[in-house]
Amino acid sequence: MNILPKREIPDDVLEGSVLARIAAAYFSVGKRLERKTQCSATRGFILSTFRDGATLNQNQIATLLGFDRTVVHRAVKSMVQEGLVAERKAQSGRAINVKLTAKGNKYRERLIKARTAADDFIRQQMTPEERETLLRLLRLVAECEF
Repeated sequence: MNILPKREIPDDVLEGSVLARIAAAYFSVGKRLERKTQCSATRGFILSTFRDGATLNQNQIATLLGFDRTVVHRAVKSMVQEGLVAERKAQSGRAINVKLTAKGNKYRERLIKARTAADDFIRQQMTPEERETLLRLLRLVAECEF
């Protein structure tokens, strides 16, 4: 069974490639969550940085996520317009701090619930041994130096 439609990643690229299969799985899951939540992965990652009432500036968000500052800037501006986050000039320097609004916090909680439900569903498809093996192998891949 192909994880993504053939037009996105050709079978000859997936064949025998561990990295291509990992990428295909990641993008497939990401696209499904985007469709289900109507929230882009970029926006979801940015919202994930606002844990425990955190206030961050756009540069901090970009650094935490490894995103380009322009990408973060555009997403934050969009979220400000929608009332999901609020901006306020920092007490010192030129930075503009960003914080979730009440609406943004509800939106973030909805995203977390959708992700948790998807994670629970996937867990139920595997035995405990399969889950442990998958997690062990993913750690191994993540730690590879090449």
